[in-house]
Amino acid sequence: MEMTEVTGVSLKRGSVAVEDNDRVAPAEEAKRQKILDHCLTKSQSELEHVSPPSGVNVPEPPEAVSAREGTKNSDVQLEEEEEEEEDGLSEEGEEEEEAESFADMMKHGLTELDVGITKFVSSHQGFSGILKERYSDFVVHEIGKDGRISHLDDLSVPVDEEDPTEDVFTVLTAEEKQRLEELQLFKNKETSVAIEVIEDTKEKRTIIHQAIKSLFPGLETKTEDREGKKYIVAYHAAGKKALANPRKHSWPKSRGSYCHFVLYKENKDTMDAINVLSKYLRVKPNIFSYMGTKDKRAITVQEIAVLKITAQRLAHLNKCLMNFKLGNFSYQKNPLKLGELQGNHFTVVLRNITGTDEQVQQAMNSLKEIGFINYYGMQRFGTTAVPTYQVGRAILQNSWTEVMDLILKPRSGAEKGYLVKCREEWAKTKDPAAALRKLPVKSYQSYVWNNMVSKRIEEYGLRPVPGDLVLKGATATYVDEEDVNNYSIHDVVMPLPGFDVIYPKHKISEAYREMLTADNLDIDNMRHKIRDYSLSGAYRKIIIRPQNVSWEVVAYDDPKIPLFNTDVDNLEGKQPPVFASEGKYRALKMDFSLPPSTYATMAIREVLKMDTSIKNQTQLNTTWLR
Repeated sequence: MEMTEVTGVSLKRGSVAVEDNDRVAPAEEAKRQKILDHCLTKSQSELEHVSPPSGVNVPEPPEAVSAREGTKNSDVQLEEEEEEEEDGLSEEGEEEEEAESFADMMKHGLTELDVGITKFVSSHQGFSGILKERYSDFVVHEIGKDGRISHLDDLSVPVDEEDPTEDVFTVLTAEEKQRLEELQLFKNKETSVAIEVIEDTKEKRTIIHQAIKSLFPGLETKTEDREGKKYIVAYHAAGKKALANPRKHSWPKSRGSYCHFVLYKENKDTMDAINVLSKYLRVKPNIFSYMGTKDKRAITVQEIAVLKITAQRLAHLNKCLMNFKLGNFSYQKNPLKLGELQGNHFTVVLRNITGTDEQVQQAMNSLKEIGFINYYGMQRFGTTAVPTYQVGRAILQNSWTEVMDLILKPRSGAEKGYLVKCREEWAKTKDPAAALRKLPVKSYQSYVWNNMVSKRIEEYGLRPVPGDLVLKGATATYVDEEDVNNYSIHDVVMPLPGFDVIYPKHKISEAYREMLTADNLDIDNMRHKIRDYSLSGAYRKIIIRPQNVSWEVVAYDDPKIPLFNTDVDNLEGKQPPVFASEGKYRALKMDFSLPPSTYATMAIREVLKMDTSIKNQTQLNTTWLR
């Protein structure tokens, strides 16, 4: 095993381009609008577009799994920060800016060197390739707690005699739906909405009752006679709480309370997807649950659960939404929980590679046999002039003037991301504690960890040494001279700084102390007077070896053609692409599985030997910005 250091990136070795796939071509926009108009007219015409409502409160992912308070070195677990279940150079769900302003912003961005990412484990010569020339070149399939990889391969709806007929989606007019939604969401002073039953029959009245109750959770209905005419009257049954808590009596007792389904989405992050689904279903986002979040700039497949919404209703959304598909429906007793997943499986295409077949073989064999350094990826630290770790450090230092300066002082490229979330929370709640919780205090721990693991590898290489830390069960212990041969580098962990972790018993322990001291922090006192900012610490493996690694080099001529089938392609019966023996371009198609809280971009970095920062990519290849 050889370890190399990155001292600079040449134009020949790292030209990674990212195409702005968020802007929709006019023809695509027209097609989307036509389908959307049709769906809204048929079933939900009161909605004007599918963008998620602003200010919707979606449950936040949990913090890292960390040491319990009070007992040093007791039952400490590897961190599992599910806020970043997979990655791929996403911009954290931010809206895209015009090319020139984005390029200008990136002049102030971070490089890998700025956040401690400096080492490689392999000795092969790096080569260039284009990552995410198309967002469909990056596909993520969630690995569930049972170890199975999630796939969308069944769009059928479970047969249930309790389900209403498909007529519930068309029996109400657009105007009636508008009035019912306003009633449901308390948007007017009406206490009820009366709908006249035309062509009155018992069957027709039943369908209207079912339509209102299923499409507008929280509303109840009754039949009234008014001047010789029949009316279905909708009204609130349980106040505003009914919107978030669907009626208990309307759900069959024999059926599990949660409908689980596989969500296939393109170019949308998980939060945006749930906001769109909840808006169409007219429910609060917090009735959805999931095991991990997925980024925007990719095609992702994951399991979702929703409380007391039928598979029939969910399947109907397939007719109305673009870039989404829902399927593999089942009813279960329990929701999903963050962190229950085992990881994610990635299919990645690196287009227009320059490496020889021998270089590719060496790179991929190293990834398969040794792995990559488990650095926190660049998106962990933001993309603007104010790195997230600087804000976190200022919070830990109780330097509130600096915190406010970093947040509020106008800076080029700093008006995005977590800063906006902080301001929005303050504007909405005027709660300073809630606003501060939007700030990335734990990014400082990630910054320290990256720097320390680089020093550890520089000092001791890719072998365990006495004084290293390993986990026995959930407890961190030291490697002794007599048992050092019982471990490999893949067993070694290093701590994120905190009050309830232990540090290595070699030179790197002093390096931790020196770094925190330089930042005016006391490594022996990581408790904070604001409890949310007390850092207990956690442990993280320093080398990750991907599982299920496979690869293929293919030749192609058209840079716009897909190089593999997605789940939707397979459902639609599309034949997989056929490659010629020779072509204008070559691409590397990679498949691999990673555990939670690891960064696929760091694995790709190890293969290409390149700086993955957006700043560097912009400098190396700016053609995509024009």
